[in-house]
Amino acid sequence: MLLQQFVMDALTRLNKQAMTNNVNFDVIGTIDSPYKEKFAIPRQPGIVSAAQGKVILNGSANSMDAVRGLEQFSHIWLLFVFHGTQDLGWKPLVRPPRLGGNKKLGVFATRSTFRPNPIGMSVVKLDKIEQQGTQVILHINELDLLDGTPIVDIKPYVPYADIIDHAQGGYAHQPPETNISVEFSDDAKTILAKVVSEYPTLQSLVEQVLKQDPRPAYKQKSIDERVYGMTLYDFNIQWQMVGASTLRVISINITKNKS
Repeated sequence: MLLQQFVMDALTRLNKQAMTNNVNFDVIGTIDSPYKEKFAIPRQPGIVSAAQGKVILNGSANSMDAVRGLEQFSHIWLLFVFHGTQDLGWKPLVRPPRLGGNKKLGVFATRSTFRPNPIGMSVVKLDKIEQQGTQVILHINELDLLDGTPIVDIKPYVPYADIIDHAQGGYAHQPPETNISVEFSDDAKTILAKVVSEYPTLQSLVEQVLKQDPRPAYKQKSIDERVYGMTLYDFNIQWQMVGASTLRVISINITKNKS
């Protein structure tokens, strides 16, 4: 009996330890975003107001009951998984782009995507909640999320609790400064005019994304003749710095995925 009790106690301790060390989450939704690749995604939400997307709920969370009352809130918290980088692992020290990519800080003093657990959080504007057949969709704005991002929780943004007036933001207390102007080539303007009815905010989205200078941190604030590319919605956009603070969109091409 003593041996049996000892074994049972040991198994109980092992089960408790396993429960403590491992937590499983269900994916409750997926992001439909204009950002089809990691490059050029804003480093924080709210910076690019023209970025519109959707949260497509799934599984048992795909229910109007689950979002009842959420329409009262103008903004929501999205907790998500950094699925684009989670397989790359993490390190205790990272180089925040805000510090030019030259200074190392502890990962917990940053919002790096490379974390022990690849969990992110983002505040987005909630435009409306829609049901199409059996599918519940949250239309959102000002997002900074990669297309296909798995969502693990949604919470309402509560201003009196979530805004702390006297909070200190360390090295990121103020929003990043940018004085970049964006111009478009004639070819790019032609494409924008052709697709404006289907993508009315595309030009604003391109401008707002590029004004943040998405180049690597060590190249920012410098003249760089390299031609860069990024994908927004169904378009590959190529651009280049043509001066210390001027950027030109060279071309806008429809990707092969566009039907």
